[in-house]
Parts: sequence; structure tokens; C-alpha cells
Amino acid sequence: MSQEISGAEEQAVKAYGWAARDSSGVLSPFHFTRRGNGDNDISMKILYCGICHSDLHLAKDEVGMTIYPIVPGHEIVGEVTKVGRNVTKFKVGDIAGVGCMVGSCRSCDNCTQDLENYCPKMVWTYNKHHEDGSRTFGGYSDKIVVDEHFVVQIPKNLPLQGTAPMLCAGITVYSPMRYFGLMEPGKHLGVVGLGGLGHMAVKFAKAVGAKVTVISTSPNKKKEAVEQLGVDEFLISHDQEQLQAAMGTMDGIIDTVSAAHPLLHLVGLLKTNGKLILVGAPIQPPELPVFPLILGRKLVAGSAIGGMKETQEMIDFAAKHDITADVEVIPMDYVNTALERVAKADVKYRFVIDVANTIKSPY
Repeated sequence: MSQEISGAEEQAVKAYGWAARDSSGVLSPFHFTRRGNGDNDISMKILYCGICHSDLHLAKDEVGMTIYPIVPGHEIVGEVTKVGRNVTKFKVGDIAGVGCMVGSCRSCDNCTQDLENYCPKMVWTYNKHHEDGSRTFGGYSDKIVVDEHFVVQIPKNLPLQGTAPMLCAGITVYSPMRYFGLMEPGKHLGVVGLGGLGHMAVKFAKAVGAKVTVISTSPNKKKEAVEQLGVDEFLISHDQEQLQAAMGTMDGIIDTVSAAHPLLHLVGLLKTNGKLILVGAPIQPPELPVFPLILGRKLVAGSAIGGMKETQEMIDFAAKHDITADVEVIPMDYVNTALERVAKADVKYRFVIDVANTIKSPY
């Protein structure tokens, strides 16, 4: 029997996940509904979902924009279980991925240039509302319904646990590295912070033959960075002698740190025309002296994930070069402990929830 369905006939479906109800950020089981599978939608059984640092920020309402109850999760890999009548990219049984967004206006300048991530009407995968007013809930749950435009195809050779985090952590560093010309052989890239985002930046840069220097507060990460990730240099960010020796040597720096930290020494590490790209999104505004920028024609920029076309390109690049995230797979009921460990940066390098095997959905 065909699993192709008409959105007009499809009713809302019961779903089950883990949600935070208040700014304690503590998650617990939660029953809710997903919209019915429309003509352009696919439904997915969620297999794995990564834990991003922004899940913690939003669960605790640290940004002041959380809508409770909130089901976090925007690093989702799953199996397609239904397809709408207009769907062309997917069939039932395919493995697919959903990242940070599930909607946009599809008609503004950004959308028509494959930059849906910068659309003023972009719809986040959770903590937002769909156009019809219904809530979006994320991947700490048993199933999800998404317009196929906002779903990527997952190549068969990629291990699913390590693929899930690339749908946020991977694209967040891949997009600016591509846009600012830093994913090229011979370029010297600095990576600030060796966590979920940072280790993906290292892997992408090394895959194209760039030189990579990690800048970290943690000396204990050096051995693993050099021996397992192939990092060329490792700088301790509070070691003035090391920093001085590296001044003016880097073409660009990807700063992945989400805690407040000084930027002046990072600007100093850049060559003339160097670029410091901020993707870590600290809550506190940084101090940024302007004079060092002027004297080196240096650029400080921000970047947010990537459009759907570029996200698919990133996944295909990862498959070609056998790149996945280094993960610690956990059961659903470990999620609160995992979030506490994320706050302490106590993970190498990304938690991934084994949703399908551990969520114990009644539906």
C-alpha cells in the first residue's frame, strides 16, 4: 500500500519527547502533537539527535526568548516514514537529516540566493511558530514532520550517530570557512575552542590541506588535538609567549567559544587582511578595540549556519572525505546530566541521543 498521502486528509499526530517547562532547564517526558503530513512534507522517525550548546541556552531561557514548554534538538537524523504527494527528494525508508530550520518565506532576496538561514521569516526547528501558528518542537522526540525543502539527504556511507551533529555544528563552521575563502590548501586557519564546532572546523580544514592552529584554554587537549585530529599547532590562549610568537601568522580564525572571552589577542594573530569569524555566540557582548582592525585592514564577522543547498554540499563533502563528528552516544534519560556536562565543556566532542532505542515512546 502506498505511503503517499494528501495533506488535506492527514490529521495531526501524537508525539512524545522530553521538554523543559521553566528556566530550571530540567527536561522530562512530554506528550504533544505534530502537524499532519502535508503535500510537501515528509514524516521521520527520529533515530539520533545531537545536543548543541544552544539547547542549553534556550532550555534555561538564558537569551530571554524561550517559549515553554520547549523540546530542544536541531541535529536530527531519522528514517522517512511518510511522504506527501508533491515530495520528489525522498521515499519511505530513506535516511534524512534536519538541522536548525524548518521553514522560511522562500521568496525574499536571501531565500532566492539559497540563504534561507538569513530569511527574516526563517522558522527555527524548535522554539518558534509555523506559519499556521502551531509550535515547533525539536528532535528530543520520537518523530518530526518537515517540508522536504528543509531536509537533507544522508549518504549511505556516513555513520548516523556522527552525522547528526554536522547538521548544526558542521554547517556552522563549514559555511563561513567556504564563504571567507579559508577552506583552501595552504591557508593557515586558527580555531578557537576545541569542542563540537571546533573539532569539525579542524576536520574540514585538514581535509583540504590547510594548516590548522587550535587556540584553547585547555592544555590537556593538546595531545588529542595533535595526535588524533592532526592539528599542526596548539596555542594556550593565556600563554603570552606562545601568542606573541604566532602574531600575524593566520589568514583567518573561526571562533567557536560560547563563553565570554577577550578578542584583542585573536585580532593580533591575524595577517593583514585576516578575518576573525565569530560563530560561538556568547551572551555577553565582547570588548573589541577598533585600532588594531584599522591598522591591519582586518575583518570581524559573524556567521549563522548555512542555507539548505550549502548544508547538503557540506554533508556530501563529509561523505567524500569520511568526516563525521566525534560523539558520545547517550540514552534519552541521561539528557539532563548531559546538559550539565555541556555547561562544563565535559564532552568529546558532542553528545548524541540514541532516540529510537531509548525514548520509549507510547505512540
